[in-house]
Amino acid sequence: MTAPAPEIETLEDAARRARRDAPYLEVQEVGKQFGSFVALRRVNLEIRSGEFVTFLGPSGCGKTTLLRGIAGLDPPTTGRIMQGGRDITHLPPAERDFGIVFQSYALFPNLTVAENIAYGLRGAAWPKARRRERVAELLSIVGLADQAPKYPAQLSGGQQQRVALARALANEPGLLLLDEPLSALDAIVRQHLRQEIRSLQQRLGVTTIMVTHDQEEALGVSDRIVVMSRGRIEQVGTPAEIYDNPASPFVAGFVGHSSRIEAVVDTPPGIIIASGMKLVAEATRPLLYGARVTCFIRPEHVRLARLAEAPEGALSAVVTGLEYLGPVVRLSLEAGPLRLLAAVSPGEFAALEAAPGAAFAVTLPPEHLMVFVEDV
Repeated sequence: MTAPAPEIETLEDAARRARRDAPYLEVQEVGKQFGSFVALRRVNLEIRSGEFVTFLGPSGCGKTTLLRGIAGLDPPTTGRIMQGGRDITHLPPAERDFGIVFQSYALFPNLTVAENIAYGLRGAAWPKARRRERVAELLSIVGLADQAPKYPAQLSGGQQQRVALARALANEPGLLLLDEPLSALDAIVRQHLRQEIRSLQQRLGVTTIMVTHDQEEALGVSDRIVVMSRGRIEQVGTPAEIYDNPASPFVAGFVGHSSRIEAVVDTPPGIIIASGMKLVAEATRPLLYGARVTCFIRPEHVRLARLAEAPEGALSAVVTGLEYLGPVVRLSLEAGPLRLLAAVSPGEFAALEAAPGAAFAVTLPPEHLMVFVEDV
């Protein structure tokens, strides 16, 4: 039997594939200065069409400045921003293809819910009938179909945020920008609404960038996270990559909880000395004797046992504090000069009787110590 001839890609097919695979948004060597203060330092980033990307970092790290640069509200001092193959670096906001939701919602108090959503639907492209249909569609999508005649002051914070989201999506933008959209809401509403936003984004397929300092929020909804510090990008990756394989000590210490341990590489390979205590860290095996390293370990990887059942190589530690968080109990421990965090289930907590002042054997699994070599 003759094998079928391989399909030959035409120039048109190749061009179509190249357009499909090309980044939707490109940030190239972008810098931003406010007087002598450098807010962004040579930032490079590519975002694919349909992605949900979150800018995460502490206050002053540059995440909001980068978002505002993409929106045209604070154009960059240097570099270039491309959207869909078009240079938008210095275009005014009105000429860019995006919708934005601010932390404050910025709804018009004198307009109804329906009028707020319809505010930007003007011109020949939006005749009255189409405008009315679009508003009704969005009200249904965000679950506010029965709230159309109400004014913002008559709505809860979560409902106001849904209106702001619907208004941002009204013009069918190619890019949705969310500037700390949930920070003004209480914890329960925030958790529920972030999942609604993620579900809506996936259904519409709109490329979305969100700014937040809430790590749980970023880890819970993002396709990729951009961790920023001091105007630079520290790491870009999936939530799992960011949490399990941080690229720098900053990321390891900022994202999630962890214990930080300063140490020196000893012999034989894999042994480190931390505050006079010997530990095993698999990641240090290729390193030279005497190298200074910073190690991190997540609380869920720290193992506790009764002193009478201490495994070989365990440290003796005393419980100095605890936080009951529902699904887990987080314990603060002192193992000599080392300060450690451990997370145990409520059942394990009860079985261990881990009250403050109690002593336990603590094991730090060698494969879970994240190691970073200090710059010389």
